[in-house]
Amino acid sequence: MHRRTLLTAITAAPLVAPLAGARAQAAWPTQGVRLVVPFAAGGPTDIPARLFAEELGKVLPQRVVVENRTGAGVVVGSDMVAKAPKDGHTLLYNTVAHSVLRGLFPRLPFDPIADFTPVALLGQIPLVLLVNKDVPAQTMPELLALLRANPGKYDYASSGNGGAVHLGTELMLKRAGLRANHVPYRGTGAVMPDLLAGRVAIYMDVAATGLSYAARGDVRALAISAGQRIPQAPHLPTFAECGVADAESYTWHMVLAPAGTPAEVVTAANHAFNQVVKLPAVQQKLSDMAMLLRSDTTPASARAYLLSEINKWETIIREAGIKVE
Repeated sequence: MHRRTLLTAITAAPLVAPLAGARAQAAWPTQGVRLVVPFAAGGPTDIPARLFAEELGKVLPQRVVVENRTGAGVVVGSDMVAKAPKDGHTLLYNTVAHSVLRGLFPRLPFDPIADFTPVALLGQIPLVLLVNKDVPAQTMPELLALLRANPGKYDYASSGNGGAVHLGTELMLKRAGLRANHVPYRGTGAVMPDLLAGRVAIYMDVAATGLSYAARGDVRALAISAGQRIPQAPHLPTFAECGVADAESYTWHMVLAPAGTPAEVVTAANHAFNQVVKLPAVQQKLSDMAMLLRSDTTPASARAYLLSEINKWETIIREAGIKVE
């Protein structure tokens, strides 16, 4: 009897892990899920968030609703999620903005690391370096040589002080050992007229919009901030190919839960988001936004990525003396 019991236990053992995983997924969600977006409705972060919410509603037993909570950058929406019930029914859909909070705002009502549990890194959108047509540089190496020969002569625009474009440009300049004058604007819409008119020389736009301007011939695109060439613009070299190493920068999209959310709930949410990323229709729509998709991240790998981004950007903020008013 002892031997028969032992054999039965061994035979049944492989079934335990799948069943445990199924129970974890079945435990979430038990009610509607709020996906809090700390950006305005209709913007470049809100649009993919709504796509995810719609598709999640098809694979989950409960509805997923996007709730836009803006204010103080991303602070108001993020604070709301940090203080939400720790049950996985209120999640934060944030970008690289989450990784610069401590560096830019010394008095936050929450800790971007301690008060959140990363669920999944969904995708990364690189930046594309643009110059107006009057700039006497046809390639990225020529631009670097121009800036090197004329330190402080040329201006670069950003879509906001302390934003992804500002920080990404500072990272590239620092890695290249170059200097240019920063001219902050309020959004890409305010930058482009001055870039097209030649009043500002350089702008590192998010690829989704920057590539469209370059395709029309309004500006020249010289390089991409990704680690490798992207399918949306295979002709554009990376910064590393042009001699500027360790200058990768993205505005990425990540889902986070309040710290203390049960691990099995976080795992179930991670599985659901990764499942949606793999849908062909979702992949096509997000590729049109120049997003490089990730469907392989775990909560642990998402946390490791977030910590590396916080370390990178806080260092750049400190070294460049970047402050927000």
